[in-house]
Amino acid sequence: MRRVITTLAILLVVVVAGMTALVLLVNPNDFRNYMVKQVAQRSGYQLEINGDLRWHVWPQLSILAGRMSLTAPGASQPMVTADNMRLDVHLWPLLSHQLSVSQVMLKNAVIRVTPDSDAQRPQGAPVGPGDNASPGASGDGWSFTIGKLRLADSLLIWQQRGGAEYNFRDLNLAMSQDADQNARLDLATRVSRNQRNLSVRLNGVMNVAQYPHRLTGQIDEFAYTLDGVNLPPQGIKGVLSGQGDWDGDNQQFSLQNVQLSANDSALQGSAQGRLALPQQLTLALKASALNFDALLVGAASTDGGVTQHASVMRPPVIAEPRTRDNADSPLTDLDLSLRLEADSATWRGLALSNLRIDLQNQQGLIALNALQGNMGPGHFSIPGSVDIRQPVTKVAFQPELDNIALAPLLKAFELPAALQGSVSLKGDLQGDGLSVAEAKRFWQGSADLEADNVQLSQLDLQQMVRRAVTRLSNRVSNDQPDSQGIEQLSGHIALQQGKVQLPDLHGGNSRMAVQTQGSVDVVNQQLDVTLNLMLRGWKGDDQLADVLNKQSIPLRVYGRWDNLQYALPVDEVMRQQVQDKAKARLNDWLDRQQPAKPSR
Repeated sequence: MRRVITTLAILLVVVVAGMTALVLLVNPNDFRNYMVKQVAQRSGYQLEINGDLRWHVWPQLSILAGRMSLTAPGASQPMVTADNMRLDVHLWPLLSHQLSVSQVMLKNAVIRVTPDSDAQRPQGAPVGPGDNASPGASGDGWSFTIGKLRLADSLLIWQQRGGAEYNFRDLNLAMSQDADQNARLDLATRVSRNQRNLSVRLNGVMNVAQYPHRLTGQIDEFAYTLDGVNLPPQGIKGVLSGQGDWDGDNQQFSLQNVQLSANDSALQGSAQGRLALPQQLTLALKASALNFDALLVGAASTDGGVTQHASVMRPPVIAEPRTRDNADSPLTDLDLSLRLEADSATWRGLALSNLRIDLQNQQGLIALNALQGNMGPGHFSIPGSVDIRQPVTKVAFQPELDNIALAPLLKAFELPAALQGSVSLKGDLQGDGLSVAEAKRFWQGSADLEADNVQLSQLDLQQMVRRAVTRLSNRVSNDQPDSQGIEQLSGHIALQQGKVQLPDLHGGNSRMAVQTQGSVDVVNQQLDVTLNLMLRGWKGDDQLADVLNKQSIPLRVYGRWDNLQYALPVDEVMRQQVQDKAKARLNDWLDRQQPAKPSR
């Protein structure tokens, strides 16, 4: 054991002595011109290192430098600047006059991927073939290789020509490369824009053999968190994985075998696009379960017809005067094609199935080719268009509903679920805005409607009429059992900026006929609707029963939703009928009293 310890101690002394001698005998500043020359020969970029280079021997033999910059040919700004640079080098190649850099580390670096930092071809310069110099070739007996790159506490400024600028802060990158030029990446950063914050962390492998023309690789994990104004209070977070391909010459990318999670939703599919303007993105996704209520602000419906305000993050007071419009939307700079299928989905509390969305966006003009699916036993289809090229969103939809349950639909649109049954309609709507509140206030249009098995909660129409007649007269009665609501109701309805007009809805069942007219003000939560009811099955006094079996009795429902008033003037109807009969008999008697005209 003593021999082992002695041997290790001797080896340690030799290594320390060798490194000390190297530090004393080799001046790292001798490598400055070589590194600048090699970078210029291989890439055309200009490397500038300010200050003296110095050795750092523990725990890794390194060359430390002060401020550095790397500038592309003809660029007005450097592509990379850093306050500190560290080059970890191998010891033994130095003894044979070879500089082998195992890792480059930059701290507090600023990386610019902008038009000002791009290489500029001199005006009138001929276009020649690409640089065919083989990696590692040199004419002076030196070699230069880099196996690892690290960035710490850095900033990435990314901007496409003519596009917006994005600042990726707190950039930390660790990249290691093997002999086959497969690079392992570990990246973390965050970006803020329009009072929204996006944090990402990426782990993956890419092949850099054809860089900068092409990159291919595997995204093992791309974890993200998005929060801020006009997003759900809990934000949106999830993980993405898949295989990727990047075409640097055309600024195009593609992702295959994508696995994406967003809150409690999970999707699979593919994506491809282009970052150069005009930006393009094509998505083909499929989900087993999709929860829009957890992804869209204000998507969750309310309970009991009472509005509940989610604690959505709002802009700070200093930013309140700024009016938010569609200029904040990334869709105004993007050509998007989306095909989305979901086995099941949730929107504003509605349980949907077999959902299919097919839309095309051309820089803010969205063509909704298909938005369809099933809701219970019913089916819906809502094609249309959305225009966000102006500050105010313009929409136009042609909804078609077939056998859709009424109560949950009313609840989803924050209306009292006072009706039960199913509805079918075909309509045409247009207006300003996409939210439910904007739809109520600013949309207009019309629709042909058919409703089946309609029941009014807490209102038994037949019983109300029977009781009103019984209080006036005991000469008639109606023993027909109560039916289960209105079996069928159809007609035309119109929407005009918050008011639903009911010019003529008619229907009924085997025991009652109904004709409805009036209006519903969904903005001010008021209504004034008259239901003309004709109840069949009266018996007793023949004349009075005959009147009631043939005469409609108006039931007027009016006032605010939380304090509705009712008017059922049965006495006026009966009195009018008596007066009409009396007038008719009087007219008949007068006609009989007139003398007959003499014959010629």
